[in-house]
Amino acid sequence: MAQRGGEVAAKRTKLSSGDAGGVGEDRLSALPDDLLVLILLRLDTAAAAVRTSAFSRRWSRVWALLPELRFDPAPDGRALRGILDAPEAAALRRISVTTEGARPESAAAWLPAAARRLSGDLVYHNIAAPPMSYEEEEKEAGEAVQLPCFEKATTIELNMGFLGLALPPQGVFARLTGISLRCVRFRSPCELGDVVSWPRCPLLKKLEVHDSRGLDNLVFIDSKSLLLIKLKALRSLRKLILVTPHLQELSVIRIFLHLDEDPSEPVANISAPQLESLEWNEVYDPQHVHLGNLGQVQWLITNYFVVYGSPRSRIVNRHCLRLLQRFQALYSLVLTLVYKQDINDLQCLMGDIAMLPQIRFLHLTVLNQGHAFGASSFHLLRMCTDLRELSFGLHANGNMDSTCPSGCICDQPVSWKTEALVLNHLKRVEIFDMRGAEHEVTFVKQLFIWATVLKKLRIRFNYRVSESKAREFCRALAGSSRPETSVEFYMYDVSTSSTYLLEPEGHGTGF
Repeated sequence: MAQRGGEVAAKRTKLSSGDAGGVGEDRLSALPDDLLVLILLRLDTAAAAVRTSAFSRRWSRVWALLPELRFDPAPDGRALRGILDAPEAAALRRISVTTEGARPESAAAWLPAAARRLSGDLVYHNIAAPPMSYEEEEKEAGEAVQLPCFEKATTIELNMGFLGLALPPQGVFARLTGISLRCVRFRSPCELGDVVSWPRCPLLKKLEVHDSRGLDNLVFIDSKSLLLIKLKALRSLRKLILVTPHLQELSVIRIFLHLDEDPSEPVANISAPQLESLEWNEVYDPQHVHLGNLGQVQWLITNYFVVYGSPRSRIVNRHCLRLLQRFQALYSLVLTLVYKQDINDLQCLMGDIAMLPQIRFLHLTVLNQGHAFGASSFHLLRMCTDLRELSFGLHANGNMDSTCPSGCICDQPVSWKTEALVLNHLKRVEIFDMRGAEHEVTFVKQLFIWATVLKKLRIRFNYRVSESKAREFCRALAGSSRPETSVEFYMYDVSTSSTYLLEPEGHGTGF
């Protein structure tokens, strides 16, 4: 055995001796460049690939042939710039850099070198905790990172960790098709709209800006190429203008956070005649939000609707109702119902929803805080008699044992349990985050009565629900479904972070 170990060691010595001193046989280095590149691509990071240059003169140039470089975590900015600026380095189809709490000067050191080398995708993620207050933001602001013009990049994804970013005042992103900006503190002199509009981004298809600061006044985008725009949590934007004749998907979420209930001038003016999908989780008053022709929209996500509330809640709900009134027919509608914790002294506002567009797919997100949601759901479903598919996302508070206080009004009027409702087109229903409460059992039983041609019901339990609780829920539904309806129950396994089908007890329908 000892002799065998010596032979293995001797072979390893020959394989790794390289041409240092001219001793031994370096078979690995004799492989073609393309095979060596495949080997290096399997290393964890680009820094590890660069370190292989110490093996031999043969290896000193191989890492420079890599088409992709990934640094996680990245070395300091100067060292990274040195790697990207290496004279033997080839053009890159992807550069991925991850830093933690980087300062502006570090990012500024390597980005120009990346712009010279890159002919593909750039991903930069600076991990940093968000500032806690406006004062802290100003204190931590520091100098802005000057973003160079990536003339040959195809996509750019930047998560700046709330570092300041100055956009390039000139240059054309000639090949750029997608840009995603997150946790950015925008700095002058160049505006976002100037950069992403035609002609500086002639091929841009996708634009995403999330959780960012500094877009205080106006974002004006004029693009003949954009197909998708997603804007979320931009803190203090005052006006949005889009001239996008080919835009297909628009998502606007909490970008006018500074506005009073009655702004003095328009806050949005959007021209997108080919728009098919609209998510508008924001104020909506036709006097101040001009959405143009929405005749092509088929997928709509609205602002939330408060089920029980005060007169002020009714003002908030008005934004959702006004948008719904813009449509006569949709393929898909996503609507969020919100229940407050204590509702007994509040007024039920569901009656304010007097109509819904004709829809085929309805997704209800219900933030119910443990309250029964059957009465409010019934109110909506009786306006959806052409419904084909129904999806429920249930989100109660974190306490699995939470129940309504005695005499809670959440299940009123109780007549919803006996009134006739025929959903004779509804074939598929899926319910997420089920907790096994009694009011959930009641609602599912009513679904079996209403949906006369239901083919499939799929229920996914909340990850905190035990298997015994889930089986108790199944037994409570026993005998309620029609023979032609397939019913499936899914549990979540925390240990494997996956779902599994709950097998039926004994034989039969799965109940």
